[in-house]
Amino acid sequence: MTKLSVNINKIATLRNARGGNTPSVLKAAIDCQLFGADGITVHPRPDQRHITKRDVINIKSAITTEFNIEGYPSEDFIKMVLEIKPHQVTLVPDGPDVLTSCAGWDTIQYQQYLKPIIQQFKNEGIRTSIFIDPLAPMIEAAKLCGTDRIELYTENYANQYNSNKEQAIEPYILAAEKATEIDLGINAGHDLNLDNLAYFSKNIKNLDEVSIGHALISDALYLGLENTIQMYKRLL
Repeated sequence: MTKLSVNINKIATLRNARGGNTPSVLKAAIDCQLFGADGITVHPRPDQRHITKRDVINIKSAITTEFNIEGYPSEDFIKMVLEIKPHQVTLVPDGPDVLTSCAGWDTIQYQQYLKPIIQQFKNEGIRTSIFIDPLAPMIEAAKLCGTDRIELYTENYANQYNSNKEQAIEPYILAAEKATEIDLGINAGHDLNLDNLAYFSKNIKNLDEVSIGHALISDALYLGLENTIQMYKRLL
């Protein structure tokens, strides 16, 4: 079964709006694990506008499920990941001024940049994933970067799902086939939700993991966190 990794950035956003420690990011991570999440994802940014380095350290020592740290591979980010040693690191191309991830890596242009960074992580036993658009040339170049997995950027799928889901899913099916052909693991994330997740999961073969944050935490406001996690897991 495809694993569900819950991105808890939005819990930290809510906490930081007021200061203090309510809601507790650490408790949210522990509870998500308790409620059935297969993994916890965080995306610390340089301005610490949501997840902080302290959060990342605290979460690593408190959970037993898979821990995935996303981020742009700046010098500080690389140092933090090597220090904390999560199960997986997901590299995204967005710089510090980007509100949320909005594009995949150009793995052809940045191959020589990514290759030694990925090797550093792999030397420490950290599984690597690259955030990427569903394009065969980018997937082939990702393999040459040395990554273990790709994370398919699914915003385009989500945007087109209601108007033409068959057309929306097609490039992702082809991308997954290419990734499987060259022995890359497949993750996916961005704007997946209760409406579009089941169709995506059903059609993407060998889908290892989905990372979902904004939609899941928003749903939890109405449905409760435990119930929401179980609803997402049932769709997988």
